[in-house]
Amino acid sequence: MSAKFKRIKAYLIQFLKEETFKTGLNGGVMGLSGGIDSAVVALLAKEAFGNRLLCVMMPSHYSSESSVSDAKALCEKFDLRYEIQPIAGLIQSYDLLEGADALRVGNFSARMRMSILFDISASQRALVLGTSNKSELLLGYGTIFGDLASAINPIGDLYKSEIFEFARYLGVNDSIIDKPPSADLWEGQSDEEELGYTYEVLDSALREFVENRLSRDELIEKGYEIEMVDMIIKKIYQNQFKRKPPIIAKLTSRTIGHDFLYPRDIKL
Repeated sequence: MSAKFKRIKAYLIQFLKEETFKTGLNGGVMGLSGGIDSAVVALLAKEAFGNRLLCVMMPSHYSSESSVSDAKALCEKFDLRYEIQPIAGLIQSYDLLEGADALRVGNFSARMRMSILFDISASQRALVLGTSNKSELLLGYGTIFGDLASAINPIGDLYKSEIFEFARYLGVNDSIIDKPPSADLWEGQSDEEELGYTYEVLDSALREFVENRLSRDELIEKGYEIEMVDMIIKKIYQNQFKRKPPIIAKLTSRTIGHDFLYPRDIKL
């Protein structure tokens, strides 16, 4: 297993360097939440950029105390450059959130955090690094233009269960690895409670459906719960819009996104 993650680590560090430096920028900016996904990205980016990586902690009044303390402990252990930008004031100043449910407040919070990251990236001449794993991306478990937004994402092809293994290989603090996965958007929020299944179980079915292309009936024949299979398939298709750029209505012969396609690093 260590040989596998050694290769993945080397590849992702090179990916971060190449995809960043080809744009003319020279570093990375990312949100450090105290969770396992951002911890893994931070350690990869530290190897790629050194002190040209800036980790930003953006707690709100809904954030758990451990989110900041765990993030700080990671920064101290691995000498990560960081700053803290609280967002409680931004959330509380938006009058239309009064009486809103937790999901709406959570989505707004995620978008405020991403606005801050993109603003800081301009001052730092750095790219915003994504921290969404493959399980979250497939299930649409994230906020469009919030935590799902980024310039480049090194871990988007790793399932959540792989992230746990990778984190141990990289030496991420046990306090981060061992706590229940949470987007920390409101008090007591739990990813696995919301989804109804552990990531280990979800990832097993996702791999069969996505990588091995098993059908719904074949998944059920293999022993996966019907309710879970239907939930997974529904979420994958329902949330396709989160994984694609905005759809442009086609009116000309060369519509952006349809026919006017170039690699992002094309040169004149």
